[in-house]
Amino acid sequence: MPSIFTKIINGEIPCYKVAEDEQFFAFLDINPNSRGHTLCVPKKETDKLLDLDEPSYMGLMAFARKVGKAIEAAVPCKRVGMTVIGLEVPHVHVHLIPLHSMVNATFQHKESLSPEEFEATAEKIRAHLA
Repeated sequence: MPSIFTKIINGEIPCYKVAEDEQFFAFLDINPNSRGHTLCVPKKETDKLLDLDEPSYMGLMAFARKVGKAIEAAVPCKRVGMTVIGLEVPHVHVHLIPLHSMVNATFQHKESLSPEEFEATAEKIRAHLA
C-alpha cells in the first residue's frame, strides 16, 4: 500500500507544495514545529534513509539543501535545522525546520497555522527557489 507521502506526490492528498523535480518533492509539514517546517522526500518510495542508493541519497541531500536555503531566505529564523527520523511514515523524509530555539527541534511544540498562512509561507519559499 502506498505511503501517505506517495499519495501526496501523486496528488491524491492535497499539500502545500514548495518544490519538485524529477526525483524529489518538498511540501510543508501540516503539523509544523515552526512556520516553514518542510519535508523533502524522494518520489521513489523507500522506507529508510540508508536504503537509498548513493546517487539518490546525495540527490536528496542536494535537493534539501536547495530548499533549506530558500526557507532560510523566506522565513525569519536563527537557522534551518535538518533531521531524519522516519519512524511515523515508512517513506524517507528530511525535515527542514526553521529554528528559533531548541524547542523547535524537539517535535514536542507545534505551531498552528491557517490554510492562508500555510499557502503564504509556501509561496514565500517558492519565490526564493526561482
